[in-house]
Amino acid sequence: MIYQTGKDYLSAQRKRVLLFGMSGLGKTHLANMLRDQGQTGNGWFHYSVDYRIGTRYMNEYIADNFKREAMKVPLLRELLMTDSVYIASNITFNNLAPLSTYLGKPGDPAKGGVPFAEYMKRQEQHRQAEVAAMLDTARFVDRADEIYGYQNFICDTSGSICEVVDPDDAADPVMRQLADTLLLVWIKGSDDHTAELVRRFDRAPKPMYYQPAFLHSAWEEYRATHSVTEENCDPDAFVRWTYARALAHRQPRYAAMARWGVTVTAEAVAAVKDPAGFDAMLATAIDAAH
Repeated sequence: MIYQTGKDYLSAQRKRVLLFGMSGLGKTHLANMLRDQGQTGNGWFHYSVDYRIGTRYMNEYIADNFKREAMKVPLLRELLMTDSVYIASNITFNNLAPLSTYLGKPGDPAKGGVPFAEYMKRQEQHRQAEVAAMLDTARFVDRADEIYGYQNFICDTSGSICEVVDPDDAADPVMRQLADTLLLVWIKGSDDHTAELVRRFDRAPKPMYYQPAFLHSAWEEYRATHSVTEENCDPDAFVRWTYARALAHRQPRYAAMARWGVTVTAEAVAAVKDPAGFDAMLATAIDAAH
C-alpha cells in the first residue's frame, strides 16, 4: 500500500484514494461529499470511472444509437440528414442513464430487448472502455494537481471493476497501476445490504456489465429453466434473475481485490459526515490491515 500506517496517511500532503465495491453502498456519496466539502487548497478531485467511460470511451456508441432510433422518425431523419439537429447524450456524475440504456438487456424487442449477440458486443465495448478508464487514473491524478491544484484525489469506480481485473495476478496491469498510485478501499456490505440492493434493483432493473462466461451461463440457464426463447424472453425478468447471482459472483472477487488495500464497512461509510471523518475511517482501516 502507498500508506504504511494510518499516521502516514493522515500526514500525507497528497491523499490518493480509490473506492470500490457494489453499487449502492456509498462510493459516489463519499466522493461527492469530499468534493463538495473540501477546503480551499486541500480539496478533493473526484474522478468518476463511469463518467469517464460514458463521455470518453462510449460516447460515440451511445450517440450513434440515438441517431439510429432518430432515423426511424421521418421528421428527425430529414433534420439529421441536413445536419439541422445535434444529438448527444447528457451524462453526469449522478445520471448515467445514457450509458446503461445503451448497454441494454437481451430479449424481446417489443419490451425493449436487444438480440443477445448485440448485447454481448456492447458488453465487450464496455469492458474495453472500463479498462481504459481505469488506466487513465494515474494520468488524472497528475492532471488534477498540475492543472487544477487539487492535492487530494478520490477515484469513484464502477461496480463492475472486479469483472475486468484479475486480483490474483500480481502482474495484472490495472491492479498494479492502481495499487501503485492510490490506496484501494473496499466498501464491504453485509447480507442485509445485499438484500436491500436486490430489492432496490427489483424495483428498477438496469443494465450492467458482467464477465462473458458468467453471462453466457446465466443466459442459457435462464432460458432453460423458464422455457423462453431469445425472442420472447422478458428483458427485465432476466436481469432481475441475474442480479442476485451476480452479487454472489462478485463478492469473492472484491475480497481478492481488498488484499491489495484496505476494507471498510458500509456501516462505517454511512457514519462519515465530513472529510475529517473520512480520513479517520481510512487511518483506522490502514492500521487494521497491518
